[in-house]
Amino acid sequence: MSEIKLGDVTVARVEEMHGPIMPAATFFPSIPAEAWHESALGPDHLVDGMVHAAMQTWVLRSEGRTILIDTGVGNDKSRPAVEAWDHLELDYLGNLARAGVHPDDVDLVINTHLHVDHIGWNTRLVDGEWVPTFPNATYLMPRIDVTFWDPANHDGLVGSVNENAFADSVAPVRAAGQVELWEGSHTIDANLRLEAAPGHTPGSSVLKLHSGGDRALFAGDLIHTPLQLTELGHSSCFCEDPVTAAATRRELLGWAAENDALVLPAHLSGHGALEIRNDGEAFAITQWAPFDRL
Repeated sequence: MSEIKLGDVTVARVEEMHGPIMPAATFFPSIPAEAWHESALGPDHLVDGMVHAAMQTWVLRSEGRTILIDTGVGNDKSRPAVEAWDHLELDYLGNLARAGVHPDDVDLVINTHLHVDHIGWNTRLVDGEWVPTFPNATYLMPRIDVTFWDPANHDGLVGSVNENAFADSVAPVRAAGQVELWEGSHTIDANLRLEAAPGHTPGSSVLKLHSGGDRALFAGDLIHTPLQLTELGHSSCFCEDPVTAAATRRELLGWAAENDALVLPAHLSGHGALEIRNDGEAFAITQWAPFDRL
């Protein structure tokens, strides 16, 4: 199954790529080595000490609109800090088409935050110029992250994973007049609401779904591995403010557990989304969503 229904909202999962990202000890330097159990996390999330993850887009159809949540790494882009992402040639648009989505059909693009692996397909290369991939869409971006990642306001981007990302994946969409900035919270429609979730980046956000009797949390980079359900206080090496990220994680996962909400992070491989329950001071997986395994 590649598509589910939550209340009146249809949710599909579109993959860009998946596989090993980096060693567990590098990705999560504060998680004790003995906490990583391949018998529990493999083969979807941990293999030979390497964390596995997916780059993917959640496609929502709500109140007659087609909405994309995050747009992966992108093709043709110069990513000197991450060799595996440098000048990619992937069939992401073909995967979107197989999910019934043509770029012209997209009404709204949500970038939960502006890390390189969430904004890449905002644009594509046409005749040597970066142009918006989704010409009819409004791109919702957190104002705080736009300010934070703008090279004019940020020292030290050279050599970072976000080197070049603002110039090729954000600035062209702004120049086209397609960006809407928001902060605090932002209501999209009767089913969907964006909320600030700071820590991973200053402007990180999540999308909450309330439709009929269903609830869901499109969690962005709230977690990168299921191990963070039990190791709540440990953030990834890419979190700008690890302490705030941990507090945000605990709060929002608590909301999901209390409301029986499906949690749909940006990067989990395998079935990609899960239901959780309170388990003492942490959380446990109740069940995985019925999406096909990556």
